[in-house]
Amino acid sequence: MTLPELKEDCSRCAALCCLAYPFEEHEDFGLLKDADTPCPNLGPDFRCTIHSGLAACGFGGCVAYSCAGAGQRVTQALFDGETWRDDPDLLPHMTYALRVLRPIHEALLVLEEAAALHLPGSLRSRCAALTRALCPPAPTSVWDFTEDSVQDALAELPEFVERLAPFAQSSR
Repeated sequence: MTLPELKEDCSRCAALCCLAYPFEEHEDFGLLKDADTPCPNLGPDFRCTIHSGLAACGFGGCVAYSCAGAGQRVTQALFDGETWRDDPDLLPHMTYALRVLRPIHEALLVLEEAAALHLPGSLRSRCAALTRALCPPAPTSVWDFTEDSVQDALAELPEFVERLAPFAQSSR
């Protein structure tokens, strides 16, 4: 089993993070924006027009954000490189897929860190099983990631992580 890329590559994405999530105007976002609506700072090339000054413009949430590679996976793997600008009907489907895949990618990052710990066999086996469950073989659509086995593994992660605390502390 090969893990998907777990680091964002904005050059291979269709700026899905700039659409998928709502912004509430406060210290992390300089404006109010609904979900599935392009940020007004998004350029026609899928790049942020204020990227170099995000924090100064009040977009600390954007500075801190990482999709953990889910954005390019949605764009490239699930939508074969098509974008919502190529076909506006894809927008809600692509943003939904990002909202499904991002927590899975974040969980895979956690499990990758857990696998590097000195764990007893039972926890090491459970870590591997959770990782396998979050990586359905040859996924072709977002629905592969909404299967009960994937979602159950995702739901189990917080309890699993709690069990790792003594091992994470001893590896410091």
